Amino acid sequence: QVELVESGGGLVQAGESLRLSCAASRGISSMNAMGWYRQAPGKQRELVALLTSGGSTNYADSVKGRFTISRDNAKNMVYLQMNSLKPEDTAVYYCNARMWSMMTYWGQGTQVTVSS
Repeated sequence: QVELVESGGGLVQAGESLRLSCAASRGISSMNAMGWYRQAPGKQRELVALLTSGGSTNYADSVKGRFTISRDNAKNMVYLQMNSLKPEDTAVYYCNARMWSMMTYWGQGTQVTVSS
């Protein structure tokens, strides 16, 4: 069992930055991958950024060059640095942990709203 708690969401203007944090209840270094997903109203949940145990990253095309995923294994934290935010980035952002067993866990989500 893994508990994930996101924080750092809020209301910002277009062009500004936010950093989301995800606190895990157990060692993230033992997980297959950590990721950030988002879900906008009326849309399906989509992958934003993925960070594997080997350090590889994968980003949605819409956020490449603007968002950066990182982790601090010692603190069991995963971060999403979001720069040059756009109104279309408005969504609930979820932290995800994928175990080597392929079992996955989700946080409760944090709202990000970008005004134009």
